[in-house]
Amino acid sequence: MLKRARIIADFQFGRGSGRALFGDDTTFMLSNTGRLRHLYRGDERIATVRARDGLLTLSGLGARLLYDHLLAPRQRVVIRSEVAPYVARGGTAFAKHVVAVDPEIRAGEEVLVVDEDGRLIATGRAVLSPEEMMEINRGPAVLVRSGQEEDRGGEED
Repeated sequence: MLKRARIIADFQFGRGSGRALFGDDTTFMLSNTGRLRHLYRGDERIATVRARDGLLTLSGLGARLLYDHLLAPRQRVVIRSEVAPYVARGGTAFAKHVVAVDPEIRAGEEVLVVDEDGRLIATGRAVLSPEEMMEINRGPAVLVRSGQEEDRGGEED
């Protein structure tokens, strides 16, 4: 199962991401149907495999591990520093606050939200394309699942 989780992470975030997220000490929990569901380091959740598409959602720990592995601007949405505290508490990252974005991101993908200094603020699901994030001045850009100030550890979106 660990090999499967690493393959999913490599597919979703790029080569080497599986090993960066899921070390040899990673444990997992299966769903009632016997499918891979949650991955843990000790008692802390790293990621959850979404039932609807088999991709990963990251916890605060998973976001930190991926952030440390990927070089900027990969998987990142940069927001204005003045709204970073709100987003770090789990607030939505709105399009009007986006100052830069990885052009390879697609709507629906798991992304890392960082401030203008490159500090990790949160993780969540992009709801707009990179072009839309930069052009549209209203509505959500990233639905935050887990802020770094308060790891809420949400499961599904």
